[in-house]
Amino acid sequence: MHFLELVNRSYTGEAVTKDNWDMDHVVMPIMDVVEEFELERDDDALLLHDADEAKAYFDAAVELLVRSGVYNQSTGRVIRFTREEILEAAKNMPKAVTVGRGADAYTFEPRVPDSSVLPGVVAGNPGCPMTEELFQKTVTSWAKEPVVDMVTCGSIVEVDGFDVVRASPSEVLALRREMKYLNEICLKVGRPGIGRLAAESSVSEIGDLAAMTPGGFQDGDAHLIALNNELIMTNDNLIRVANAMETPVRLLNASLACVMVGGLAGGPEGAAVCMIASLLADSLIGRADYHLCHPIHIKHIATSTPECMWLSSVVCQAFSSAAPAVIICDIYPKSGAGTKELLLEVAANALAITVSGGHLEGVGSCDGLKPNCSGLEARLMGEVGKAAAAQGMTREQAEPIIRKLLGEYEHIFAAGNEGFSFDEVYGEDGEPKEFWLGLYNEVCEELRSLGVNL
Repeated sequence: MHFLELVNRSYTGEAVTKDNWDMDHVVMPIMDVVEEFELERDDDALLLHDADEAKAYFDAAVELLVRSGVYNQSTGRVIRFTREEILEAAKNMPKAVTVGRGADAYTFEPRVPDSSVLPGVVAGNPGCPMTEELFQKTVTSWAKEPVVDMVTCGSIVEVDGFDVVRASPSEVLALRREMKYLNEICLKVGRPGIGRLAAESSVSEIGDLAAMTPGGFQDGDAHLIALNNELIMTNDNLIRVANAMETPVRLLNASLACVMVGGLAGGPEGAAVCMIASLLADSLIGRADYHLCHPIHIKHIATSTPECMWLSSVVCQAFSSAAPAVIICDIYPKSGAGTKELLLEVAANALAITVSGGHLEGVGSCDGLKPNCSGLEARLMGEVGKAAAAQGMTREQAEPIIRKLLGEYEHIFAAGNEGFSFDEVYGEDGEPKEFWLGLYNEVCEELRSLGVNL
């Protein structure tokens, strides 16, 4: 289907208000399909273990998307899809996605549950607010980690001391600085061709357009095509899709949905359906090359909550069962750098995603809200995921380990655990300070004792 045909539906579809959309096209239809497909999370399950259930979640998501469509908030109209269009798009999702260039290129492929195929590792904390100085330090800390296959970054929120304002000249300059620093850092660490999920300092489509200039996007880079909560598209993001078409570089579209567990979609079952439907919608209207799954707990935010880990497990397995695609799951823990709990959260989250058939992205430490982050937790994320896959760890083997780790960190959901800034956990030499490396080694030893062959 021609992209502009879908855009045209943004102007010819039925007109609804935002409030009516939320109630009539999200809340009620999700409640209906959850009941009709008899979807129910088992007690306090952390992972999904049944292929038939995974397929049921996929089918429920297709049904939801047929009934509801997607809301273009810019035009106030509903974009409708037929069942055939949805299934055709799902069938034709890329089965291999190569990011980067030359010797630094890396190819993501769909994974399956309990797979020994190593997960790809995307390091960074998209959306986290950063000064220019901190941006450079943090990206360097994870770009140089050998376990990392692709890099991303936080958002530069001030340029030369001036606040960055959405859709203004400052956003263009922030985006240009971001790309300049990424180019310099990747070259400095000896990985000039590594793929980047970039334009993170671009809140509107203006910055994304600015990244198409020389020195900006390069072959095998990616940018975000996000849906807003829930099942909402905007013209900003449609322009981003168009910006990737007929370009001088091979720019990949990464779909993103941040469905709220406990929000409009309801509990984890409804949120899982909504997440799958969102990614399917972005395959159509966002021309997605791969998908980013980022559940948000309405109370605790973190992806390391039991409900969010279970949702990611369902999403990975739903696509594996019905429409194999590259699914990358975000890891955004509650804790900040320099705390043992952060490492425990990362390990649990990475295990849940890996054995469920996903790839890894993170770490958005401290909920991604504060730049209390470093490359060390990204190292652990990648090492845990790749070790679990290499030893052929199954969901049955992983769930008790995840539950044990959860018991050690779940107290922080209520208490909070902001941790420390980058400069407090990394030295001037760009390496982890002794206490931070000591905690990392302590957690690695515990993981080995639990059966993870690090």
